[in-house]
Amino acid sequence: MRIVIAGGHGQIALRLERLLAKRGDEVAGIIRRPEQAGDVLAAGAEPVVCDLESASVEDVARHMEGADAAVFAAGAGPGSGIERKDTVDRGAAAVFADAAEAAGVRRFLVVSSMGADREPPEGTDPVFAAYLRAKGAADADVRARAGLDWTILRPGRLTNDPGTGLVALADATGRSEVTRDDVAAVLVALLDEPGTTGRTLELIAGEVPVEDAVRAVAGR
Repeated sequence: MRIVIAGGHGQIALRLERLLAKRGDEVAGIIRRPEQAGDVLAAGAEPVVCDLESASVEDVARHMEGADAAVFAAGAGPGSGIERKDTVDRGAAAVFADAAEAAGVRRFLVVSSMGADREPPEGTDPVFAAYLRAKGAADADVRARAGLDWTILRPGRLTNDPGTGLVALADATGRSEVTRDDVAAVLVALLDEPGTTGRTLELIAGEVPVEDAVRAVAGR
């Protein structure tokens, strides 16, 4: 498969690129800054410099031609303000989805966030609240697209602990944490499982092997 990943230098994306490259897939990681290219290359992916905040849909679609799947794993990142939560976590997601449709790439995965389906509680940090609202809006936009075979993944609190390969994956899991390694492993399994199309899934650490967890939610 050829997979294009938005946010190709992110912590989850780099892990995903390594896993996909290791099994022989062709991977392109879209990055904003040229100096990020070395890390993407080291992960086994082709670095593609393209700023999703300013690029046109046509420009992004050209990078997606011939792809079998697309993964939106971009985010404004720590230290960014309210404005960039909207322009990246919502706006760039919409551009990437538009480009996937224009390029005829139907399989589309989104790395979202647990809590994006509801209004943030009173007292939530304003920047984090903006992030959740942006993710929620991006998810709603993707769900409305008939031209995409989408799956939205909402992990719990992310950690850099080594992955266990054991997860809980369901429409609702309850709040807990999950390793970035395990998020990447679940994304690989979701790419291979069309039966998860049209699902919004929460993910936390659990007791079920990744492949079994994905097959279970796909009804296989």
